[in-house]
Amino acid sequence: MKFPFLNINVLWNFKVHETRSHAHSSGDEERVMTRKQKAETKAHEAELSPKKAKPENDDSNRNGKSTTDVSAEFEEFCKATNEHLTIEQMREVLEANGLDSSGTDLDIMRRSQDLMFYGGLEKCPVCNGNLECDGRRYSCRGFYSEWASCTYSTRDPQRKKEPIKLSDSVLKSPISDMLEKYQDPSRRPQRHLSPDKPFTGMMISLMGRLSRTHQYWRNTIEKHGGKVTNNIIGATCLVVSPAERERGGSSKLVEAMERGRPVVREAWLADSIEKQEPQPLEAYDVISDLSVDGKGIPWDKQDPGEEAIESLAAELKLYGKRGVYKDTRLREQDGQIFEKDGILYNCAFSLCDQGRGLNDYCIMQLIMVPENRLHLYYKKGRVGDDPNAEERLKEWENVENAIKEFVRLFEEVTGNEFEPWEREKKFQKKPLKFYPLDMADGVEVRHGALALRQLGIAVTHCKLEPMVANFMKVLCSQEIYKYALMEMGYDPPDLPIGMVSDIHLKRCEEVILEFIEKVKSTKETGPKTEAIWADFSQRWFTLMHSTRPFIFRDYQEIADHAASAFETVRDITVASHLVGDMSGSTIDDPLSDRYNTLGCSISPLDKGSDDYKMILKYLVTTYEPVKVGEIEYGASVENVFSVEPNACPSYDEVKKLPNKVLLWCGSRSSNLLSHLHKGFLPAVCSLPVPGYMFGRAIVCSDAAAEAARYGFTAVDRPEAFLVLAVASLGEEITELKSPHEETKSLEEKKKGVKGLGRKKTEESEHFVWKDDIKVPCGRIVPSEHKDSPLEYNEYAAYNPKQVRIMFLVGVKFEEKGTVIDTAE
Repeated sequence: MKFPFLNINVLWNFKVHETRSHAHSSGDEERVMTRKQKAETKAHEAELSPKKAKPENDDSNRNGKSTTDVSAEFEEFCKATNEHLTIEQMREVLEANGLDSSGTDLDIMRRSQDLMFYGGLEKCPVCNGNLECDGRRYSCRGFYSEWASCTYSTRDPQRKKEPIKLSDSVLKSPISDMLEKYQDPSRRPQRHLSPDKPFTGMMISLMGRLSRTHQYWRNTIEKHGGKVTNNIIGATCLVVSPAERERGGSSKLVEAMERGRPVVREAWLADSIEKQEPQPLEAYDVISDLSVDGKGIPWDKQDPGEEAIESLAAELKLYGKRGVYKDTRLREQDGQIFEKDGILYNCAFSLCDQGRGLNDYCIMQLIMVPENRLHLYYKKGRVGDDPNAEERLKEWENVENAIKEFVRLFEEVTGNEFEPWEREKKFQKKPLKFYPLDMADGVEVRHGALALRQLGIAVTHCKLEPMVANFMKVLCSQEIYKYALMEMGYDPPDLPIGMVSDIHLKRCEEVILEFIEKVKSTKETGPKTEAIWADFSQRWFTLMHSTRPFIFRDYQEIADHAASAFETVRDITVASHLVGDMSGSTIDDPLSDRYNTLGCSISPLDKGSDDYKMILKYLVTTYEPVKVGEIEYGASVENVFSVEPNACPSYDEVKKLPNKVLLWCGSRSSNLLSHLHKGFLPAVCSLPVPGYMFGRAIVCSDAAAEAARYGFTAVDRPEAFLVLAVASLGEEITELKSPHEETKSLEEKKKGVKGLGRKKTEESEHFVWKDDIKVPCGRIVPSEHKDSPLEYNEYAAYNPKQVRIMFLVGVKFEEKGTVIDTAE
């Protein structure tokens, strides 16, 4: 229920986005493109050569050869094999030695040349798969599980001691004598891969008038690990001016096109150097980039600030089980998802495999339009990369044939039968195959909630008290949900992440819990432990599709980007069901209608009342400026609401309980509808980090400063709501100074827990509110627990029946100073 406080003013530069997963996204693995048949020719690397890294007297080089000599020798070897061996012969060499012979011509050249020159590689020590060099390191091409490619990599792999096997046709080739020379393991050179540089292992060809001279780029490319070649054969890509497209190009350009070599703009060089990793070649493509605005870059390859702008502006294309995908343009023709024998023919799939560089989605729908015209729609692509997506829409005259084709595609995409999944939710994940996203029957709130232009009209026609109407306007606005999902990176426009079924959410929860238990009990170390984390990461981002997946590294990342994200998606799904579809007319007072289904009484608190003054005092006293970068934020109180949720125990029930405390709870506005409708739900898991160190508990704090860290409502609206709840901590309170090793005992005993922070509220200033409710209102002072993982005191209650939400405090965070303005 907790999320990092964000600075709206710097969001577009995304200085505060460092907690996002992009900081851990790997740019080192080979990117495998699966969209459109021609995409397989757009490989990022060509033949690979080592870099100057070792002195000549390095004893790791045999026969007295320096690394430079070996590099030059390998280049000559590659030229000779390219000239005298066909791709088919190189494929034969790979197959004879039990290696993968699939992929582009460049892939086959790269693997076979490394094998013939340096010798065979030992198997991966983690999964026993095959290693392959991408120019910067040797990476495993095997699978850790059906969910995950192995992500093991090394710069110094073990080589086999025996000679490699050569096919008869290769032994009869003009270079057979040269190949025989490297059959003796004792005479083989050793390969040295230096630390990463953006063009390591790349052969780059230049053509035509560029903004800088060819000599300048030659020096710059070599400085950053690459080499410049005049030939297209063996080149990673050809760099040209975009004007070459209009001119028709030269014979060199034609040759590059014929050989399937990427032809890219000069900006690719500059951007790769600036970002210190090779940028996706397809994003800078000159030949097929014919759109006015350019091809664009997949979201997970973009600067996070640019990604944020695009994702916030994107319209949700698939909003639920009965939603017709927007790009079909069949919604406008009153198209409906085809249904037969209780099955809706609408499927969405996800696949995240970071070992292969995949982060793809797939959509399949049978759509019936008036006059019984049935269409089959299919789309597969990478999130945020529509121009490269594979897409087709076909009208079918025969319904049974259309269904057969739909079922065939389902089995092709997933490796599973269709009906067992749809009827019984039976499904087995297969390697490199998609997993279905189980959509709920409804409308995701990013589509169904009020758009900006509708909000004012809705309030005008609302019969609720004006302040309550404005509160409901906020909670029924698309923006708060778009922003919450964007900040977490769970906002793909093609998949309804905020409208998944309870079955899907249960799977996600099980994956988190299973992983935590596994990692706590494992005795593995080194690469095998890293493989466990990589396997979970790829499972997680397949089930919970993200615009920016990464490999989890520690418990804090699990808390921030899996556990908290799961809880928010779960709450947004509840909001989706509550809000429904408000995209129609707003004059029928949809806000009052949603208020009535919320099951919670909400009323503004009189600013002259004792309760209002008490809350202001509690907030002012326990608030500290929130610091984001170098900017500090104060807060002003906008309003206070008294709430009576039907899902929470009544006040009469709570006041009979012992050890009652009025506490602050931090929550995104996107989670509030769920809280008011269902009450607070316990944390999803136990982790040794703040917020989760008490296990499956409802966690609050006695400091408004702690609650104030968690989220704005939207990019252009820096308001938030802090929750005040009464929690009974039971007859006996357990005080903890560090994470509890076994939280299940706490959960079972359901005793109240107080986590002691590095700061506390001055106890001499605490007071008792009505019905013996303690209010720990006091100046924030240092505590004696300087080594605590908690900054402020946190309180945990394990029984939802012991927690009642009492007030919502609307605040506005302001950069101007650090003093809370309480003026009316």
